[in-house]
Amino acid sequence: MRVLLPDGANSLGHPGADAILELLRNYKTIAVVGLSSNPMRPSHGVTEYMQSAGYRIIPVNPNETEVLGEKSYARLEDVPEKIDIVNVFRRAEEVPPVVESAIRVGAKAVWMQLGIENEEAAEKARAAGLVVIEDACILVEHKKRWQSLR
Repeated sequence: MRVLLPDGANSLGHPGADAILELLRNYKTIAVVGLSSNPMRPSHGVTEYMQSAGYRIIPVNPNETEVLGEKSYARLEDVPEKIDIVNVFRRAEEVPPVVESAIRVGAKAVWMQLGIENEEAAEKARAAGLVVIEDACILVEHKKRWQSLR
């Protein structure tokens, strides 16, 4: 797992703070790129958990119309509301255009799920002022901090 903070950000403003805890505490709207309606896919289970934990979920997948009771959008640019976290369930080589979209829509963070890393895209997002998490499962990280998030 790798956490990149924008220049000038010291763990989202608190020296020594847990950047992931701060992210999960302060940002509640998650656009999930690559979210599948298939309950057997990791994206579905992880997102269902985050939804049950009280996060606003926005599916972003051109092949879906609705997932977990939420309207799905083809692209981040089509989402009509503010996005805090862009959670990415796409192969590493498909991350750069997602990061560019995340920057365009003014997202606060890009979260690449377990096994997903793209150094160039991560650096571009960080340079644009976004917090970047690479190679980490948002469900696992939320569960680790559950007590602190209550």
